[in-house]
Amino acid sequence: MKLLRRSVLGGLLAMSLPSARAATTVVRFPRSDGPEPKAEHYPVRLLRMALARSSGDYALQAAGPLMRQSRALLELQHARTIDVMWTMTSQQREKDLLPIRIPLDRGLIGWRLLLIRAHDLPRFKTLRRVADLRALEALQGHDWPDTDILRANGFRVQTASAYNGMFQMLASGRVDYFPRATFEIWDEAEQHARNGLVVAPGLALHYPSAFYYFVNKANAALAADIESGMKRMLADGSYDQLFEAYYGKLVSRAALPGRRVFNLENPLLPSATPLARHELWYHPNEK
Repeated sequence: MKLLRRSVLGGLLAMSLPSARAATTVVRFPRSDGPEPKAEHYPVRLLRMALARSSGDYALQAAGPLMRQSRALLELQHARTIDVMWTMTSQQREKDLLPIRIPLDRGLIGWRLLLIRAHDLPRFKTLRRVADLRALEALQGHDWPDTDILRANGFRVQTASAYNGMFQMLASGRVDYFPRATFEIWDEAEQHARNGLVVAPGLALHYPSAFYYFVNKANAALAADIESGMKRMLADGSYDQLFEAYYGKLVSRAALPGRRVFNLENPLLPSATPLARHELWYHPNEK
């Protein structure tokens, strides 16, 4: 009888294992057409840590082939091949998708340095007014909110779709400068130094913006778990530690307090953006 009970118990335990594995929720995210990171991509690492601190059981998975931003937005909106993505917010994106309003990057996406051709350094060193920069031709992605932001501020902007091709456009003289976030530009300048591209000294653009995780509007449970995990990271200090590990040296290298900053308006910024929460944003004049 004891052997029979053990056999039945063992069978029940074995039957329970598949259902336990099935409880894990796979969260798919898009592959990027940007440069391959040297370590785990910061948004992936942050998401992994946040979900580990939530009440759910999640496993992250990169989805299929490379996906451009416009395609990823549509896939997420229609709940097809991805479950989450990270991108700059806008009023339209917050209408189409469900944002988690804790910025991944403390708003660094809105602090822009200028990638230029090395032989144009003398011209950019003499720039003193925003009007001088408006007279030149900027480059941005065709589906990036930055394009509309710059144009709304009176800038001349050419657009392109292919990430790698954009640096060739700059190097060939089809545009004058390529504004890039402080955490993007240094690796890009290094990768394209052979084509004569450098970071313009002494200048920066700034417009308030946020880089959020977005999920499908019907996936409130995933949004709640991401938000709760990120809040726990903010509370236990692990968010600050991760941010510093990935971006600390890049931010220091940008030396924003010593640059001439042209402050721009962001007409795409949703009214619900938590700008009043001081602790969520990067402030260059604070240590």
